[in-house]
Amino acid sequence: VQLQASGGGLVQAGGSLRLSCAASGRTFNSYRVGWFRQAPGKEREFVVATGWSGGAISYADSVKGRFTLSRDNAKSTVYLQMNSLKPEDTAVYYCAAGPYRGSDSYTGSYDYWGQGTQVTVSS
Repeated sequence: VQLQASGGGLVQAGGSLRLSCAASGRTFNSYRVGWFRQAPGKEREFVVATGWSGGAISYADSVKGRFTLSRDNAKSTVYLQMNSLKPEDTAVYYCAAGPYRGSDSYTGSYDYWGQGTQVTVSS
C-alpha cells in the first residue's frame, strides 16, 4: 500500500503548482483523502480533504479560493492545484488516506501517508 506525492518545487509568490497523490497497492474508494502540510518548526496542518471517489471537499480557510482539489479515479490519483501561492504556503505537503473517523482535519484519522513533497514559495 503506497501513496506517492509529487509535484512540489520552487515558485515565486503569485505562482502556481500542481501536486499529485497517486495510490497503489489497494483501492481507497471508500476512504477519505487529504492533504496536509508542515512548515519547519510547526505542526502538521490540514489543507483539504474529500472522499477518494467523490463527495464534498473541505478546505482550510487559509487556502480557500486559491487551492483546488480534483480526482482522476481511473488513475487512482488526486491533484491539488495551488494558485496565488504565498510565502506562507512554504511547507512539505503530504497526502494521506483513511476511513472516515469523524474529523478530516485530524492527522490521526489517516492510516496511510505519502512521503511528502517540498513546496517553496519565494517572495
